[in-house]
Amino acid sequence: MVGSRSTGRPTLAQVAAASGVSPITASRALRGVSSVDPTLVAKVQEAALSLGYVANPAARALASAQGQSVVVLIPSLSNQLFIETLEAIHDVLHSRGLEVLIGNYHYSQDEEEKLIRNYLAYQPRGLLLTGFDRTETARRLIASSGLPCVHMMELESAPGVHCVGFSQEAAGAAAARHLIERGCKRIAYVAAQLDPRVMQRGEGFRRALREAGLYDPALEMLTSEPSSIGLGGQMFNQLLARAPEVDGMFFCNDDLAQGAVLEASRLGIAVPGRVAMVGFNDLPASAHLVPRLTSIRTPRTAVGQRAAEMLLNLLGDEPVDAPTLDLGFELVIRESS
Repeated sequence: MVGSRSTGRPTLAQVAAASGVSPITASRALRGVSSVDPTLVAKVQEAALSLGYVANPAARALASAQGQSVVVLIPSLSNQLFIETLEAIHDVLHSRGLEVLIGNYHYSQDEEEKLIRNYLAYQPRGLLLTGFDRTETARRLIASSGLPCVHMMELESAPGVHCVGFSQEAAGAAAARHLIERGCKRIAYVAAQLDPRVMQRGEGFRRALREAGLYDPALEMLTSEPSSIGLGGQMFNQLLARAPEVDGMFFCNDDLAQGAVLEASRLGIAVPGRVAMVGFNDLPASAHLVPRLTSIRTPRTAVGQRAAEMLLNLLGDEPVDAPTLDLGFELVIRESS
């Protein structure tokens, strides 16, 4: 007797062949599906017993999950912003009997494409994706799947597109205008990771500075390194060494800004007296720094909740009042500016 090549165990196909039925019928017979003729059930059970076949519970669990899952793809599991979004998505979908299949593509378009290809094989009911920047192949896979899809964190008004988020450009512009209103004249943009949303914030920031006649490209410090508190302190020092006249800084993420505030304190540099600082995302620790950090508060929990609810409407063929849902943002002004 020849079993599975990988395990040597008898397979469902062998049980089906021994009982003279198709593998689908054999599977239904062993699962006790009532529509299978009792005579066939007896033959299949006898074949399974004689061959020593034991069903694979993991495979059965996967099969039962097909059609009851939603794929959620995010670029990072180390970024608190996405963790809060995932928690909200899970709360909404799990209460409706749907499982959440999470994929982390580490800000790599190629990794995201591979995840989309692999997860589509599980026959999910829908997709929740982060942003719009992906490979052309990934776009084709999504389109050809015919699955309902909702994009998160960014906005797009193209026909047939469903998305929940806020304007990254408007948020960047709001940070720039705030620093201008505070009297800053030499204002820098400090950014890491450089994913599409970071670049959109930067474009809004530049636009507002140009409108005020204050934009200086020499005051931008960008790196593709992952964002972190430590990197924020390093970039703060590098920027001051390169442009000691800088008096305002907008950081693309709060962790960079937190690192800069801590480094300024260590060096005895007054914030905001010497340099004002604004972060982005308003992470919990930002309200407890000394000085407390001004930041753009983003609706990451609401994005997850509303995106999941929009997907449920699409799955139920229910109307979606606003396919492009702008949840806005809030400038939280504290002591650092």
